[in-house]
Amino acid sequence: MVDLATVPTVATIGVFGFSASTFTAALWRAGVQRVIDVRQRRGVRGREYAWANAQRLQGALAAVEIAYEHRPDLAPTTALRELQYAEDDRLGVGKRSRDELAPAYRSGYTSEILDRVDLAQLAASLETGGLAALLCVEAEPRACHRSLIADRLAAEHGLEVLHLRPRYDAAHA
Repeated sequence: MVDLATVPTVATIGVFGFSASTFTAALWRAGVQRVIDVRQRRGVRGREYAWANAQRLQGALAAVEIAYEHRPDLAPTTALRELQYAEDDRLGVGKRSRDELAPAYRSGYTSEILDRVDLAQLAASLETGGLAALLCVEAEPRACHRSLIADRLAAEHGLEVLHLRPRYDAAHA
């Protein structure tokens, strides 16, 4: 198990599979002090996830004293999302049941977003600013671009990665 107190770490978390209370509880249990929203559109369709729409989410996080930051520069473009949706359609899966990202999406996101964003400042803030969690919607980290960001932070800046999932427990650390 990683000692989050001594090793610079970035967490990731998705919205799907959580309720508002289990989401904030998972963040609190992990010791997250800041949520970094990497969504382009900061809303989620459906009543079940209305709590994750930007204003409601920010209110819920403030209530448990977790800071919120939006990083649209790390969000996929509409064209990239449409590329992933086309692959999802081809495979007959939806965003909520996807297990991994399409190779073309991974490649496009890497070249169009990750290769153009300087992550050094973000990495430095993660090393000194307490545990932060990259937020998007998918429950499975490998089905979401937040895992690509976390992998880059690990590879280039030596951060450990902690994926928070629904029904999070110490076994996932």
